[in-house]
Amino acid sequence: MGGIEFLKGHGTQNDFVLLPDPDGRLELTEARVAALCDRQRGLGADGVLRVVRSAALGVESEGEWFMDYRNADGSIAEMCGNGVRVFVRYLVDSGLVSERDFVIGTRAGDRPVRMHADGSVTVLMGPATITGTSVTVVAGRPFSGVAVNVGNPHLVSVAEDDVDELDLRDQPDFDSDVFPEGVNLEFINLLGDNALKMRVHERGVGETRSCGTGTVAAVAAALHLAGTDTGEATVDIPGGRVVVEVRRGSSTLTGPAEIVARGELDEAWWAGLA
Repeated sequence: MGGIEFLKGHGTQNDFVLLPDPDGRLELTEARVAALCDRQRGLGADGVLRVVRSAALGVESEGEWFMDYRNADGSIAEMCGNGVRVFVRYLVDSGLVSERDFVIGTRAGDRPVRMHADGSVTVLMGPATITGTSVTVVAGRPFSGVAVNVGNPHLVSVAEDDVDELDLRDQPDFDSDVFPEGVNLEFINLLGDNALKMRVHERGVGETRSCGTGTVAAVAAALHLAGTDTGEATVDIPGGRVVVEVRRGSSTLTGPAEIVARGELDEAWWAGLA
């Protein structure tokens, strides 16, 4: 066949196209990423994960492999917690990594990871830093929120009503002076007993079934509002459930990762998108 290899996977239904490209030879343009992620004219996904060696990109990292992540609109993103888990699952399943504990490189820095026997993955996500407050507006309704940086920007708003009732089909308004590069918007219900429910509108994507860094931001914000910076919680998102632990200066995310398909992209289609 001789086409361009791809795989399709998801972490709590946040889905990705993986492109194995160890030596960094693929020209990954915005147009190609957007077409791949389009659910009518491409494979359909919330983002693209290029699997490339750190050395091939000239990236300084303790990890051999670098997760080159792109949003569905083709824009470059710093980090993706669900994407990391799918990335790790691919590396282990394919035999590119033999250990269960290792490090991968991302634009937000190195991320130590652990692959568990049940197929779930724990990612050391780095610090979840509270950076202030701001407001977002959904269908004319304002929500105050806590700004959190998890290697990428988030604004977490606690909703009194059930978050399932929010209309997130359109881009909510936000303060572009506070978030000049855009922001991921999380809306949460506090369920008690260290449990949250969350929906998310991702920068450059729209509403997704899950957002890994968003779940970390949500727990960090909930703890902050409770007057602490340490704790653990389950987070229910439309795509499933993850477990987040936040400590001073660090956080972890644990959840499932699935590889569901593999195949080859037509080279003529790929070339036509250049």
